[in-house]
Amino acid sequence: MLAETVCSAVSAAGLGIAAVTAYRKRFLTAVRIAAYSLIPVGLVMTGAVGWLAGTAFSPLAWAGFGVLGASWALFALVRAVEHRRGARTARAAAADGSPAPVSPSASAPALGRKAGPGSRPASAPPASQSSPDDFSDIEAILKKHGI
Repeated sequence: MLAETVCSAVSAAGLGIAAVTAYRKRFLTAVRIAAYSLIPVGLVMTGAVGWLAGTAFSPLAWAGFGVLGASWALFALVRAVEHRRGARTARAAAADGSPAPVSPSASAPALGRKAGPGSRPASAPPASQSSPDDFSDIEAILKKHGI
């Protein structure tokens, strides 16, 4: 009963402000204010205010919100544990020397020649031992651009 009275008073005040605004020749603003001021009365007439008041003051509804919060907390806990377990499994696999488990969404390995146990990776010669021919292509690019 109190909610309906408050909503009616808010609507009446809004319609009064809309009338004053229309008197000042600001008709579009007045119509917008009138539209906003009719919303509380419309909510009362549809029963939404009564439903909201019944929900807000119902211990059963608040217990339901508590159950929903507990459910959300359990989902978050399971996700955190799964995340930790996945990281721990990857660290244990790295310590054992075995390959880490790969998720199904991981990209495929790059194709190419696989390095065997006896092969050494090719290393670039040190910068001090580079020959003057190494920079010929760079010089050509700089000349092409007029530098």
